[in-house]
Amino acid sequence: MKQPVFLLAGGRPRGRDTTDQLIRSVLDESGKDSPSIAYTGTASGDDSNFFSRMAGMLKMSGAGTITHAVIAPNNADLNKVRDILQAADIIFVGGGDVDSGMRVLKKKNMLPFLEELYQQGKVFFGTSAGAIMLAKEWVRWTDPDDPDSAEIFPCLNYAPVICDCHDEEGGWQELVAALELKEIDTIGYGLSSGTGIKVYSDGSVEALAEPVHRYVRKPDGIKKIADLPRQ
Repeated sequence: MKQPVFLLAGGRPRGRDTTDQLIRSVLDESGKDSPSIAYTGTASGDDSNFFSRMAGMLKMSGAGTITHAVIAPNNADLNKVRDILQAADIIFVGGGDVDSGMRVLKKKNMLPFLEELYQQGKVFFGTSAGAIMLAKEWVRWTDPDDPDSAEIFPCLNYAPVICDCHDEEGGWQELVAALELKEIDTIGYGLSSGTGIKVYSDGSVEALAEPVHRYVRKPDGIKKIADLPRQ
């Protein structure tokens, strides 16, 4: 049975208690006291510093063994990676660059294997770019100097929503750009730093820790609607 997917904003935390609460929500979903976690970091090129920082935070929140499933390098042992992912109670997708992270997973032919694990009921969560990778799709610009070159590209779609993370000070410009390329009435979620959402396979969404910003595409543009309240 497919499990809910947790999308956490990351960014500057609002406080240690809030961060613990969000991570513990994920850990509890596994049904284990100290669940093991496989860390994937393709969005950062599997940067070891990214892994070390996140592993420390996960440990402090009650996680058990945390193993870096290194996918990005040219000499990555993908058989070992699959064993790590299969054995873990939870799979974590780290931050960095969404487009780069998805390109690596596609290049290394990891998408079918990850999909199989999700369908089998593995718990997935991500922060920042990792959260966006777990969602439905995202936006990129084929020409960084041309705002009209924006296009949508697919992500993992384990959480069938569109979201952006910790851009509350920037006005959610990339989220708005993504929604402008979508169908009328498509909703996008803006996850401020220290917040998150729990997304079910049917597309229903729960806000974690704090209310979550929401925007919707209408015929006359992108409109802000009522925040998704915390459950």
